[in-house]
Amino acid sequence: MEYAEETGGRSTAKMPARKTRLAVAAFAVAGLIGLQAAPALAQEPLNTQAAAPSKSALQSLPSFADLVEKVSPAVVSIRVDAEEEVQNNGMPDLPFPPGSPFEKFFRDLQPKGKDGKPLTRKARALGSGFIISADGYVVTNNHVVGGEAKEKLKNAKITVIRKNGDELPAKLIGTDPKTDLALIKVEPKKPLPFVKFGDSDGLRVGDWVLAVGNPFGLGGSVTAGIVSARGREIGAGPYDDFIQIDAPINKGNSGGPTFDVHGNVVGVNTAIFSPTGGSVGIGFAIPSAMAEKVVEDLKDDGKVTRGWLGVVIQPVDKDMASSLQLKEPKGALVAQVTKDGPAQKYGVKAGDVILAVNGKKMDDVRDVTREVADLKPDEKTPLRIWRDGREKTITVKIGTYPDNVDLSSGGGNSPQGQGSVDTLGLSLTSGDDGVTVTDVDSNSDAAEKGVRPGDVIVNVSGKDVKKPEDVVSAVKAARDGGKSSVMLLLRNDDQQRFVALSVKEKK
Repeated sequence: MEYAEETGGRSTAKMPARKTRLAVAAFAVAGLIGLQAAPALAQEPLNTQAAAPSKSALQSLPSFADLVEKVSPAVVSIRVDAEEEVQNNGMPDLPFPPGSPFEKFFRDLQPKGKDGKPLTRKARALGSGFIISADGYVVTNNHVVGGEAKEKLKNAKITVIRKNGDELPAKLIGTDPKTDLALIKVEPKKPLPFVKFGDSDGLRVGDWVLAVGNPFGLGGSVTAGIVSARGREIGAGPYDDFIQIDAPINKGNSGGPTFDVHGNVVGVNTAIFSPTGGSVGIGFAIPSAMAEKVVEDLKDDGKVTRGWLGVVIQPVDKDMASSLQLKEPKGALVAQVTKDGPAQKYGVKAGDVILAVNGKKMDDVRDVTREVADLKPDEKTPLRIWRDGREKTITVKIGTYPDNVDLSSGGGNSPQGQGSVDTLGLSLTSGDDGVTVTDVDSNSDAAEKGVRPGDVIVNVSGKDVKKPEDVVSAVKAARDGGKSSVMLLLRNDDQQRFVALSVKEKK
């Protein structure tokens, strides 16, 4: 959908002649800013020709021409030609669940090629990239070169197109879907111009930046803007830490560089926020501090190796901090520990709050995620945690992030008894695996914080619970102890999380 804004002025055609003359005269006087006194009206015709700016004024205006001339030869367009399977072969989407007999029946009726295989069609994708070495390494986005759909592509051919029109075939070195980065390689006959990564950590909100790329297939396009924000999360992956810029970027800019005023790459353009599909001044770039590490890893063996702790973590809010007797809501709360993972082997427990990793203070979940990922597997790392109202240090041998992590805890629950906790607004029933929530008061703190029927209460204030009476006792003990909230460990769909609920009596 496209949006347009119409502007217009009020017509003076029907105004009386005297009023029209006054309106025009007033406008003329208002335009003579800087004169000590306005001349008498209608004595001499006004010179409406705008004076040309002086040479010194032009020289004082900022220009990025020299910078663009310097860096643009290293910015390239990327074309990916491939074949992809025709989804539904032109038929409408089928209203049947995948794998059902009806779905299979209608799929079998769809036309196929002479060889009996699904029909394919030619597909072309366009994006941007930049050369980082004279021997032809090129950085771009994972989604430009096929992304997570690359298994559906056949005979994919990647071509790098330079500013001078040269087309060079490229091979894929490696991709990292978690950060949406990819590394490709061309074999040039002579050394290529290249650019270097800069210091994205040194960027400040308000700093000038330039985006160069191939928007809508228009190669070599340059836009300028400023850094609008740092540390943006947009739900793209577990390592979100984007630089928000207002230099216009559009479709085709993906994988292109964001430059600082010194010509260093401080970001890799990867996404835009837009209700129209075009730039509205909100673009996102992967910081060079992250991109450089990923690219070096890809260059080494075509994949990224990350450290792994083996925990599911969540933010610490004010209620949780109060319940845990923490001075401030900082760090990351361990909601679940993976079976046989590094954390479990070295004694980390659900309910621990990670305050520091390898001596670095952790303010939130993102800090812990990124810091652990940057650690080398088999590296022994001290974790400073909060447990039972005091700090404790545990040394953990970091593991290698696995392709598939099994977080399941096993176990089911069968109703054995029923009860309710009016203070929390919950109706409960007991089971083998804990206490199951059967109903939630829509006006309760629990409902506001996402507690739902079917959630299983595993632990309350550090103590395991098996029946509703255990929950009632824990709530009473917390209230009698002067606490304003109680911490619940909930499990649902093999995932665990903590929720701090108020234990104040309803008035």
